[in-house]
Amino acid sequence: MADDLQTLLDTLAPLLVDGSPHAVALGFRLERIEPGVAEMRAPYRDDLIGDPDTRVLHGGVVTALLDHACGLAAFAGLGGKDATATLDLRLDYMRPAEPGRDVVAIARCVRASGLFAFVSAIAHDGDENDPVATAAAAFMVTRVSQQAAEKAKRAFGKSATPISKVEEE
Repeated sequence: MADDLQTLLDTLAPLLVDGSPHAVALGFRLERIEPGVAEMRAPYRDDLIGDPDTRVLHGGVVTALLDHACGLAAFAGLGGKDATATLDLRLDYMRPAEPGRDVVAIARCVRASGLFAFVSAIAHDGDENDPVATAAAAFMVTRVSQQAAEKAKRAFGKSATPISKVEEE
């Protein structure tokens, strides 16, 4: 079953970022998705800087990255078949991200049951032991989230390349 779920996640991986115009605009990249785990990267780009004097990445980018990574971990934790919507997201910022460095979010589904999933995550800029921020989140499968997933599949499904093929290139 785990192999079947991983195959499904690998197949759907391109849709999980490309199906979200917000994630695409921010340049998010899915690094890894496994049952109950997602890892994503936000690039350091000039247009994502929050303070021109310090050149620190905008906090909203970190928030969006953590929300998206947590949502993917919830999706994977619930078996990869049902799209989810964020019910609750709590962030604790520990420090500013280092200028010039990408930020990586690692999210883990702590518990998935029925229509609900609970996730914890960190965002770091190179050292997982020195996080930029941490998150705790709750997600739920909803009719609206399912409709959005179907729309993304229709729009991007035919042009999607499985993640395993992307890694080979």
